[in-house]
Amino acid sequence: MSLLPIQTVAPEFCVAPQLLPEAMQAAAAAGFRSVINNRPDFEGGPDQPTSAQMAAAAAAAGLAYQHLPVQGGYQSPEEIAAFRALLDSLPKPVLAFCRSGARSTRLFMAASAL
Repeated sequence: MSLLPIQTVAPEFCVAPQLLPEAMQAAAAAGFRSVINNRPDFEGGPDQPTSAQMAAAAAAAGLAYQHLPVQGGYQSPEEIAAFRALLDSLPKPVLAFCRSGARSTRLFMAASAL
């Protein structure tokens, strides 16, 4: 498995499935400047890295980091607006991740329509 299995959604926005803390250094090396974690802590059980672990790894790699946990099946208008605000304020390019990448992609598409 690649440390950074990314999928490009837009010129300055990519998504990935659940990342490990050590992937933050690889993300920085790949040119990303920000990371958004869309996965609630422990959604995948006790082996899933917590947002705090991811934030520490991102900071160590020199990346901006934001945690916007949303459910897989539904993203509220407020969550979509919050994602839009992150896209507008974070340094680009941005890498967002969730369980598979699909949730972050849906958030991006909905936020882009605002």
